[in-house]
Amino acid sequence: MNIEKIGIVGAGQMGTGIAQVAALSGFAVTLSDVSEDQLARSVAKIETATERRVAKGSMSAAARAAALTRINVTTDLAVVGPCDLIVEAATENEAIKTGILTALEQYIAPHTILTTNTSSLSITRLAAQTKRPEKFMGFHFMNPVPSMPLVELIRGIATSRATFESINDTVQRLGKTGVCSEDYPGFMVNRILIPMINEAVFTLFEGVGTIDDIDAALKLGAAHPMGPLQLADFIGLDTCLAIMNTLYAGLADTKYRPCPLLVKYVEAGWLGRKSGRGFYDYRGQTPIASR
Repeated sequence: MNIEKIGIVGAGQMGTGIAQVAALSGFAVTLSDVSEDQLARSVAKIETATERRVAKGSMSAAARAAALTRINVTTDLAVVGPCDLIVEAATENEAIKTGILTALEQYIAPHTILTTNTSSLSITRLAAQTKRPEKFMGFHFMNPVPSMPLVELIRGIATSRATFESINDTVQRLGKTGVCSEDYPGFMVNRILIPMINEAVFTLFEGVGTIDDIDAALKLGAAHPMGPLQLADFIGLDTCLAIMNTLYAGLADTKYRPCPLLVKYVEAGWLGRKSGRGFYDYRGQTPIASR
């Protein structure tokens, strides 16, 4: 199926990034969220990001203007339904995602492909909540979407080959590179990445090193572009914890036990950059270690 209209449900960081990339790639985009304020913030972020690209010379003003006209926003799921492809990009909470997918079904067209941007949840289990599991699969973008070239493609047990091929074709049109993962908790990237972050938190928890030293060690000793605790703040500590809990519950291995310190930070509301405080405090001019 030739996909031309993409609907995105959830105008947070991931949904905003997906909308930007899709519009710049020539797709008509319908971005939906329950909050009009969130939709306004999302559009403003896209406008700012694309304006920077024009200023840097990596995009023409005409291309920017054309891309922005391709983005429509709505709080009504009925408007999203007729799209050729819908990407659910809500928070990493299975109950919320299931609710959205169930609500969408009364509006979707017969040809519509439903996908989820989940970073760790079972595609097969989410698909089973829909009436057309053969037209459902995982479509996991990396954060930040505009600059990260990778997309994980995850087929549920019932996903049809035609559905997979349509999404794989869309990945190429978006200018991304797709990798195929089996439907297991965390897929590939987060099954490797998030336990590494969790181990860094254990290293802090047990007093092996300070926040600054742990991050410096991985940046300088392993050539990582940012330290694991800095990366955790960027991802969101609540998201890291949710993925660790999914790995722990789904794989039943104690090596996936979330660090108690990670749990405490989330309980305190210290979620990283988005809340102004995580392993680093972002409320001043320069981020400083929070402990």
